Amino acid sequence: MPTQELIIKRREGTGKQIAKRLRREGVVPAILYGGAQTESVTVDPRAVLKMIAGHEGSTQLLTLKFDGDGGGTRMAIIRAMQFDPVTENLLHVDLQEVSADKPITVRVAVHPVGEAIGVKDTKGILNLVLHELTVVTLPTQIPERIDADVSNLAIGDVLTIADLRAPQGVRIVNDPGQAVATVSPPMAEEVAAPAATAAVTAEPEVLTERKPKEGEEAAPADDAKKAPAAKAPAAAGKRPEKGDKEK
Repeated sequence: MPTQELIIKRREGTGKQIAKRLRREGVVPAILYGGAQTESVTVDPRAVLKMIAGHEGSTQLLTLKFDGDGGGTRMAIIRAMQFDPVTENLLHVDLQEVSADKPITVRVAVHPVGEAIGVKDTKGILNLVLHELTVVTLPTQIPERIDADVSNLAIGDVLTIADLRAPQGVRIVNDPGQAVATVSPPMAEEVAAPAATAAVTAEPEVLTERKPKEGEEAAPADDAKKAPAAKAPAAAGKRPEKGDKEK
């Protein structure tokens, strides 16, 4: 992995107020440890983010150069970074000084290689279970990534740590039985089943009878419908029709 240069500057004082002032000035606080003593420094956040872009999951080896110093350099790695949870701005950086002849433990990205036969022949789905590995190596031998050959994976197969081939001088410390990638069956097409029954709409109640007033009895509706209409009685003293004889 190529080494990148990062300019750092020594700072005086610590604390939240000083950190806020530094961020307003366009730099972020950082610490450099692992050497003779821990040093408080500042870094340009844009330079740090540019370095890690495209290298997510892998530890970067840096050459640190002090601003205003007489050309002295240090070898270091970015051990940790703190981001604002809302704005996602870089807030703080932990730099660890390392020696070229002393092995260190770092993270390395996993990169799948090839097309799984379970994907190519039976439309399976490749799942990368593990995205980063923990390895031990010399700082100058940190690999940019470790390839995981998935081409022989059929549906249901699992690629484990034991199947990986680390570069010379790099030792993977993950559990050998830990899963790295799998191929799962294709997702069944979901067919929307038609509704078994239609929604029942309640019909409005039809009122055919006048609501009785208080003290009245409502006539049964059925009896009223069944009873024949009564003939009107003849009016008293009604004159006979012309066709009738007078008695």
